Amino acid sequence: MGNSKQNEFVNLKKITVSDSFWSPFMERIRTVVIPYQWEALNDRVSGAAPSYCMRNFKLAAELTRPELDYGVPCGIGHGGCVFQDSDLAKWIEAASYSLTWHPDPALEQTLDDAIDIVCNAQQDDGYLDTYYIINGLDKRFTNLRDNHELYCFGHLLEGAVAYYEATGKRKFLDALIRYAECIDRLIGPEEGKLHGYPGHEIAEMALVRLYAITKDEKHIKLARYFIDWRGQKPLFFEEEAGRNGKNLYWENSFFKYQYCQAGKPVRDQHAAEGHAVRAVYLYSGMADIARLTGDAALMNACDDLWNNIVNRQMYITGSIGQSAYGESFTYDYDLPNDTVYAETCAAIGLVFFAKRRHLNTSERKSRTHGRQTFQSCPPG
Repeated sequence: MGNSKQNEFVNLKKITVSDSFWSPFMERIRTVVIPYQWEALNDRVSGAAPSYCMRNFKLAAELTRPELDYGVPCGIGHGGCVFQDSDLAKWIEAASYSLTWHPDPALEQTLDDAIDIVCNAQQDDGYLDTYYIINGLDKRFTNLRDNHELYCFGHLLEGAVAYYEATGKRKFLDALIRYAECIDRLIGPEEGKLHGYPGHEIAEMALVRLYAITKDEKHIKLARYFIDWRGQKPLFFEEEAGRNGKNLYWENSFFKYQYCQAGKPVRDQHAAEGHAVRAVYLYSGMADIARLTGDAALMNACDDLWNNIVNRQMYITGSIGQSAYGESFTYDYDLPNDTVYAETCAAIGLVFFAKRRHLNTSERKSRTHGRQTFQSCPPG
């Protein structure tokens, strides 16, 4: 990696926000939103549909360690969506950012207690996903396309990094390092491993954030593998669907496998296509790897994707993801006003991509020496 300071993630402890526009929003998030979300995660909001999120983690912890008793009723199973774990992960990340700017012993203790429950659910080999811990570990990593295991891993990892940076405590971070090692043992380009990658991206950029802390090449190589293998032939998601005995719904749609940006190799993708959140999460991970490895072809693809989004598929408000059908990008200049979808998560993902494009633009000016490189993972 180069010597440029532009490679570093921003240390939020060195930033103070005190303006009249953002400060009230940040205070409302700290005092109202984060406490409310914690109540929702614990199914304590009257009149609201249950989340089941913390209940899932408590049940998974009881199944993993029978000596524990969190008071989960007998005979119930996993509740909520297959990706329900990510709700807690995002809350941990948000609460950790709040702690960074405003120390709060009570909130930190709540986080510690939640993290203890999560870590108690972790399997001996590092695996950590309540849907499969509860429903059967024999089924894990059998549906990477649809069941969001690697998506939940990515969000848990983002939360673990944020909490470590806010508090210096390593328990959650070390647990996610063990989970990353579990994934690395089972998924990858080597013979005997599953040649898969995330159906919903985010693990790619989360692993880069982990690498910024650990400097462990395994983490950056796993992120690069997820990017390099995506869309290569034979197409993993096609093979996976055959093993599972079902077809991909989007296979017969306008998007086909580009719904999840897997229809062709990433270096051959030059226009934003498919599910908008997945897309900009992927492009952010691509930009990270391009910067860290000096991969010119990957950098050029990121440039083309950025230019396509901001010049041909973005509203004047900055919103992206035009269509509710697939929560998706569609095609150039298709920007309807009356049916615009414009998911908030897509806007956040575009911020991630914009930040990394800024870093890459700055980095290209200082790429003449001192770069550490990592081996690519082409198929075969």
